[in-house]
Amino acid sequence: MTKLNGLSLFSSVGFAETYFKDYDIDMKIANELTDVRAKFHKHLYPDCKMVVGDITEEKIKQEIIDEAIHEKVDFVIATPPCQGMSLAGLRKKDDVRNRLILDAVEIIQKIKPKFVIFENVPIQLKTSILIDDELVMIPDYLKRMLGDMYSFNKKNILNTMDYGVPQSRERCVVLLVRKDMGFEWEFPKEKKIVTLEEAIGNLPSLDPNVTDISEQTRNLLFPEYERKKEEGLKVSKWHHPPKHVLRHVVAMQHTPSGCSAWHNHIYYPKLKDGSRSKGFKTIYKRQSWDKPAATVLQNNGSITGSLTVHPGRMVHGGSEEDRCYSDARVFSIYELIIVSSLPTDWNIPEWANDTLIRNAIGEGVPPKLIAAALESLREHYK
Repeated sequence: MTKLNGLSLFSSVGFAETYFKDYDIDMKIANELTDVRAKFHKHLYPDCKMVVGDITEEKIKQEIIDEAIHEKVDFVIATPPCQGMSLAGLRKKDDVRNRLILDAVEIIQKIKPKFVIFENVPIQLKTSILIDDELVMIPDYLKRMLGDMYSFNKKNILNTMDYGVPQSRERCVVLLVRKDMGFEWEFPKEKKIVTLEEAIGNLPSLDPNVTDISEQTRNLLFPEYERKKEEGLKVSKWHHPPKHVLRHVVAMQHTPSGCSAWHNHIYYPKLKDGSRSKGFKTIYKRQSWDKPAATVLQNNGSITGSLTVHPGRMVHGGSEEDRCYSDARVFSIYELIIVSSLPTDWNIPEWANDTLIRNAIGEGVPPKLIAAALESLREHYK
């Protein structure tokens, strides 16, 4: 593909940009609000100028525009925060975060790139923002402001599992191509679905790192803990045992693949005092080997997060009291890297802690979905 100079807005740590170099896109500038994510991005893309700060501030916005014009940016990707419109959020009417799209549009109007990608949650298509005391749907706003200059793709709602990502995650991706380029830009045909068995089924089993018991007790409950940990670390430093508390682990030890601990009669989820816990049906639930991973969210490090628990394998069967399943834990960071379609040698900085890494993975778009769009673009723009 003919080389393009890129700008990333709301870049976080740079997930979406992972495979850009494979498509001759040279990311010149990025903007991120938080210092720690900007630092992570700088580690991954040392040659990309990072503008740290709030894009709604005129000084920051103008710096981005000036740098983009100077670098002759002709490709923009904008992935605004989705918490204001996400089903997992509060979804307040006219949430201020939803209005960040206005600043992205203003920048695009000023620099007039050849290609633009807007990526967000599907509910964006039904989300409105307040413009001059009038609530306007975001898709209508984009076409009102950019429709004269750009053509829009027709299919906006996609699932990452249809593009080789072993994770089911619906996204809204709007592809814009400047009309003078003379072609339409759509996603390519869907690919074969990859299951968890195919993606991570060959990785070493891990016992959880139970933090509220003594090492002696842990060795009694999990006599192979150290051996499994050592085998995991041979694969990757990021395939290490996640930390959990005992009562959560016990509930999951007696829960089969694809099932929920809520349905257990004896080993159901419990509070510290031993009473039955309450919560959403998607927590304390194991995933299934014969499906892609469920959507990875930011709370992926907790068994009490939504659909976070490893599928596990039967250790021994029988009644609920006797049966036991391995891997009573969430996915390791290495497993999350794989189900998020990141390269297995993803260059995580040494200083990044597990919480930052897990949060970044949970908020990032699996990059192979964006790569699929670039594959299609390469067919036209050679």
